[in-house]
Amino acid sequence: MPEAKEKIGLFGGTFNPIHLGHIRAAEIADRVFALDRLFFIPSYIPPHKGSEQIASPEHRLRMVELAVEPFPQFHPSSIEIDAGGKSYSIRTLKKMKMRYPEARIFFLLGVDAFLEIETWRDYENVLEQCSFIIMSRPQFHLEEAHEVLSKKYSQRIVDLSSSSTPEDTAHSANRIYLLPIQALDISSTEVRTRVNRNQSVKGLVPESVEHYLKEKGLYQIK
Repeated sequence: MPEAKEKIGLFGGTFNPIHLGHIRAAEIADRVFALDRLFFIPSYIPPHKGSEQIASPEHRLRMVELAVEPFPQFHPSSIEIDAGGKSYSIRTLKKMKMRYPEARIFFLLGVDAFLEIETWRDYENVLEQCSFIIMSRPQFHLEEAHEVLSKKYSQRIVDLSSSSTPEDTAHSANRIYLLPIQALDISSTEVRTRVNRNQSVKGLVPESVEHYLKEKGLYQIK
C-alpha cells in the first residue's frame, strides 16, 4: 500500500481582519480532512476587492499570526505578501507545490468566493492542480457551486452533506468537496464597521486580535 501523502490546506483571503468565522471554518475543515498543516495566506493586493478600507499587509499578517497562535497545526504564511503585487491563486499554488512536491494540496474557501472562480486568473489550471474544500456561508447555498462549473467538472464534485468523512483523501485524484458547516455569521465588514463606531468586537475576533485592533487604532476613520 503506498505511503499516504501529507495533506496541506491553503486558506487564502484578505483577512481584513481575520475573525472567529475564519477560525471556525478552518477547524472544521482540518478535522474532517485530517490535514497535516493548514496555511493562512493573507493577500498582498486582493484582485477582487474594491476600494474598501484595507489595512496594510503587515497589520493583516500580524493579526493572522496572533489568531492562529493557539493552534499548532495552523501556520501563517507571508508568501503572497512577500511576492508583492496582485495576489493570484495560481501563482501561490505553484509556489506551494514547489515547496511541498509530494503533498496533496487542498484549497479552502467559502462558497461565496467560489461562485466567482471563473473571474480568477487561469482558474481551470487551479482546479486541475489541487483539491478544493468549498464551505457553506450564511446566505449562500452549497448547491450553487454546481452552477458555476462546466459539466466536465461534475464527476469531481463530492457532496459531503450525507457523509461526515470524505473517502481516501490522501490518495484520490483532485476533487471539489462541498462541505456543509455551521458557519458563524460574522464578516470582516461587520468587524470594521463596529470598530469605526467604537463598538465592541468581543466574540467576533480572537481576543488577541481585539487587543491589536485597539493598540494600533486600525479601521478607525480619523
